[in-house]
Amino acid sequence: MTRVLIVGMAAVTGGCVNVTAPTKPIEINLNISVTQEVVYRLDSEAKAVIQQNPGIF
Repeated sequence: MTRVLIVGMAAVTGGCVNVTAPTKPIEINLNISVTQEVVYRLDSEAKAVIQQNPGIF
């Protein structure tokens, strides 16, 4: 009889889950550093044309 009572109480109380929203907003701090490196190489002929015509660009 006692076992039946314990199993019955466990079944009644074991299935209840409460989920509540937090009162404060969730804050996520991300420290991200983005760096970009651009490497370019000019053909010697193209370099000469640019030096001869600096206003081309």
